[in-house]
Amino acid sequence: MAKTEKKLIANNKKAYHDFFLEERYEAGIELHGTEVKSMRMGKCSIKEAFIRIENGEVIIYGMHVSPYEKGNIFNRDPLRPKKLLMHKSEIRKLIGKIAEKGYTLVPVEVYFKGSLVKVDIALAKGKKQYDKRQDIAKKDMRREAERDFKVKNLY
Repeated sequence: MAKTEKKLIANNKKAYHDFFLEERYEAGIELHGTEVKSMRMGKCSIKEAFIRIENGEVIIYGMHVSPYEKGNIFNRDPLRPKKLLMHKSEIRKLIGKIAEKGYTLVPVEVYFKGSLVKVDIALAKGKKQYDKRQDIAKKDMRREAERDFKVKNLY
């Protein structure tokens, strides 16, 4: 069987910054009308996207697919929620993992695999986001102490 090549459409660098990505899954996207043409042109952003499981279905919110320029009444809302296509067994496994404390689903990249649009989603744990002012103040105090020590040792 021939290898199918991946053609990257969108990458979510923010996911790598904000989360520890543990397990990755591949899912298809349910697209309508001119959204497919927009995807072929690379008009997609998943920077602010997030994923939820509702009623046994995996849905991606905040994925922006720009309207097709030559489209008319067939253009859909760019931010409409889109259903992700996964097997029931994978969805049940994800529900079990999300029930654990601190896990969430994050879209990592969108790409073409052959003629199909796929989303790489990751089971992720959030990184600790905290106020860095205290660390900066400690670093400044340590730097000042080192300067004073160097000046005293010169004489």
